[in-house]
Amino acid sequence: MRDFRIEIPESDLDDLRERLARTRWPDPATASGWMQGVPLDYARELCDHWARRYDWRRCEAELNALPQFRTGLDGGGDDTVEVHLLHVRSRHEGALPLLLTHGWPGSIVEFLDIIPALTDPPDPADAFHLVIPALPGYGFSGKPTVPGWGVERIATAWAQLMDRLGYDRYAAHGGDWGAAITSALGTGAPESLVGIHLTMPMAGPPPDDEAKPLTQAEQKGLAARKTFMKVGAGYSHEQSTRPQTLGYSLADSPVGQCMWIVEKFWDWTDCAGHPENVVSRDRLLDNVMLYWLPDAGASSARLYWESYKRRRMDVVPVPTGVTLFPQELARLPRHWIERRYTDLRHWNEPPVGGHFAALEQPDVLVDELRTFFRKLR
Repeated sequence: MRDFRIEIPESDLDDLRERLARTRWPDPATASGWMQGVPLDYARELCDHWARRYDWRRCEAELNALPQFRTGLDGGGDDTVEVHLLHVRSRHEGALPLLLTHGWPGSIVEFLDIIPALTDPPDPADAFHLVIPALPGYGFSGKPTVPGWGVERIATAWAQLMDRLGYDRYAAHGGDWGAAITSALGTGAPESLVGIHLTMPMAGPPPDDEAKPLTQAEQKGLAARKTFMKVGAGYSHEQSTRPQTLGYSLADSPVGQCMWIVEKFWDWTDCAGHPENVVSRDRLLDNVMLYWLPDAGASSARLYWESYKRRRMDVVPVPTGVTLFPQELARLPRHWIERRYTDLRHWNEPPVGGHFAALEQPDVLVDELRTFFRKLR
């Protein structure tokens, strides 16, 4: 476990600004709004801000103000990946260790704004020690050089990480890939977990003889999922089949990398038509920078190649809490979830919010984490 600081050379930031200045822009879409993707006028406005006014050193200082480390983890395989993590301990005795796992196209930046509330709550009995790792191939973590780093192996690596930090009893939370990895941890290392909390639990449908009538809300959720898979999942097909081909453009073009990510913040947040209604412009770019600066476009996409079409739905026996936001990508019926998560103890559906809960509704997510894990300490 080695101390780590982020120190991006000024030459890298100069290179970014030069690339932005040399952008060859496409022609405008032939359909209005976001129907064909990020509108040209917004893309140009956002990238002008990125080049002229955005301050990476602010974000770098924010991260460097927190305890950061790198450590090599093998996840039970032959090769090792250097994982970058934040490890923020509460000042309160008896704080519960909590492992927070992001997904794609997120990063550890997602959790920055909820760290103070989780580590230093009004009631010390709700305090957490936080472990926030960047997935292999994401952010400032190392990149796998051989195949095999899928969901289950990352979960094993996370169990190694928590053991290395001296935590033999801990909680875990995740959304997106973070939910899949947290679930795999609940299957593979249940003896160490007091419980898990998820914002995007996944499960298969029950057999016909166990099927229950669906409520109107559940029917609406499944219909939205079907529409998403038809018109909104093109990114996942490319990343799960040809991540290397995609990676050439993401590595070479900051605008390409930025729009590949920002479109998802428009589509997946509860933003009333514009991502900056719920996530500030600079925070959007902070997240993009954790892909651009370490050249993580291809390496992050490879997680889809590893696991997207081989997603396992193993039973998860540990105490589980679910917070299902109204604009989440997958809103599956509760009885589907209960078949997989056999000790489901908490279920809540807040009235607003989407896929990036910690960024969109930080107060709600903090309250949900406190409420669920309060019963398990």
